[in-house]
Parts: sequence; structure tokens; C-alpha cells
Amino acid sequence: MKKLVALVLSLVLVFSLVSLSLAEEKKSFKVGICNFVDDASLNQIIANIRQQLTAVEAEKGVTFEIMEDNCNLDGSVMQQIIQNFISSDVDLMVGVATPVAMTMQAMTEDNQIPVVFAAVSDPLGAGLVDSMEKPGANITGTSDYLDTNAVFNLIFAANPNASKIALLYNPAEDASNAPIAAAKEILTAKGVEFKEYSGSNIAEVILAADAIVADGMDAVFTPTDNTIMAAELSIYEKLAEAKIPHYTGADSFALNGAFLGYGVDYANLGKETANMIVEILVDGANVAEVPVKTFDNGTATVNTETAAAIGFDFDALAAAFGPYCTSVQPITTAESFDDLAQ
Repeated sequence: MKKLVALVLSLVLVFSLVSLSLAEEKKSFKVGICNFVDDASLNQIIANIRQQLTAVEAEKGVTFEIMEDNCNLDGSVMQQIIQNFISSDVDLMVGVATPVAMTMQAMTEDNQIPVVFAAVSDPLGAGLVDSMEKPGANITGTSDYLDTNAVFNLIFAANPNASKIALLYNPAEDASNAPIAAAKEILTAKGVEFKEYSGSNIAEVILAADAIVADGMDAVFTPTDNTIMAAELSIYEKLAEAKIPHYTGADSFALNGAFLGYGVDYANLGKETANMIVEILVDGANVAEVPVKTFDNGTATVNTETAAAIGFDFDALAAAFGPYCTSVQPITTAESFDDLAQ
């Protein structure tokens, strides 16, 4: 009997040491981040994910090995990047923007690697989650849902007589479908004429902007569309010269010359995305039960240079927009937020 007890105690000690060893091994985590396109807002998200994870490393005594890549709108490259993450045995993937998140979801169906998405405008509509409260599978994340009605409140606050609205977007981007559908409903209810303009690459977006100018539209609406964002630096001057304000779904558009960007704080979104990564990897939370994080769409960012070119005074705009958003922020044109800080 004494030998049996000794054997049991020995086994308990061995398993305890193994468990301790495993716990120590999990002080280091490998994270794969795939960005959809070189975009000021999306880059800002990744920069803040990195910054927050670095802060957590010091706080919790863990380390994060980050693999980062950018598919630049190329679906084939995106799949190659994700397959490389899988082959590299990452502990978790981060998909920045809807197309990346959807591809990661499909490519982790068998291996069940946890996925945290960032800047997905409509996780439910994209079929990524069962519900915002309980995603239900190996994927959750942060949403930059756009309150389309709020943007149109701003359009008509600046110009109550606007009667011809352009809807500029890429129909292939899932993030654009719901807000464009909402825009059509809003304008139809108001009895305001609208026309759709689209592009799937920068050259096509430039042609669409030329058509908007030729048609003499009163304003342009674009949701959080990454294709249009990538082309903004190429079109903002011609819209401003034609006195046509471009209202958009992110502050990065305004940074790149658009008249106005309305939506979430992408720096904070990046930080909260990192906190979800920590919750899953370090704290052991079940991905399927981590709620999707949403944010207040309360900030309007006005490009003061473009506003002046169109003929708007910033102080007058801030007063007009005040009732419809939590804050109105000025910005000037730059290629990235880092450039602006310099």
C-alpha cells in the first residue's frame, strides 16, 4: 500500500511539473496580423495593437512574437499570407478589415486557430458571428460600424439645399453594402436625388470622381470603403476644386484630403483589439464567448484645407455639426497620421 501511495504521489508531482512547464511555455505567444491595404486608419489600428501588446508584455511578463503582412487588396496574396501564418503555428490571427476576416474564418474552420478581426463594419451581415454578444465560433473582434443616418445629418446641416448626392463606393466590398443601402433609403425618404458611382481600383475611382464633377453633384458619400480610401489622395483635389464636399466613414479619408470623416477613433479601436488578444491568449477566454466590441460613432473630422477650398468656415461647420456628433476635430492633409504628427 505504501508503494502504491508513493507511486500516486510521484505521478501527481510529475503531472504538476508538466503542467507548470506548459504554463511557463505559454508565456510566449505568436500572433499573425494581416492588413487588407496600406490605409492610414488600418495602419493606425496595427500600430496601436503593437503598442498595447508591448505595454502588456511589461505588465504581465509575457512576450508576443508578431508576424505582420499586407495583401494590398490582392485575394491570392491574402490566402498565401494566412497559409504562412498557419504553417508557422501562430497562436492567434488578426484580420484587419472584412475581406481578411472572412478569409481567415474560412481557412481556420478545420484548425480552429483563434481569429480576432479589426475594423469589420458589419460582422453579422458578413456572416462572421452568430451574434454580437456570443460570436459562437473561433472568431470575434472589433467593429467600426458606421451610423449612416448621422453622416447624412451632417450633409444637410452643412447644406440644407443639397439635392443631388453621389454615392461613391466599391460594390465588391462587404463593408460598403449595408451603409449604401441605408443611404438609399434615407435619401429616398427625403425625396433627394442620388446616383451611384463605383470603382474597384484607383484608376476606376478617379474616373468615377471625374463623372461626379461632370454631373455637378452637391455632395459625395462614401462609407468605410478601403478601395475609395486608397484612392482618396488621387481624387480629393478635383472634388474640392469643383466645390463638392466628400463625406466619408473614417478620419483617414479626411487626413488624405476628403472634406469630412465621421466615425470611430481607430487608435482606440486598435488598443481594444489588442486587449481582446490578451483576453484570449493570456487570460484564457473562450473566443466563442468574447463579445464583439463596438464604439461610439461620435467624432466628425474636418479637413480645414479642403473646407476652405470649398468655401466653408471651420467654426461655422463646428457649430452646424455640433448637435449631431460628440465632437468636431480639425485636421490637415497628410499621407499618414505619423506624417501629421511631425
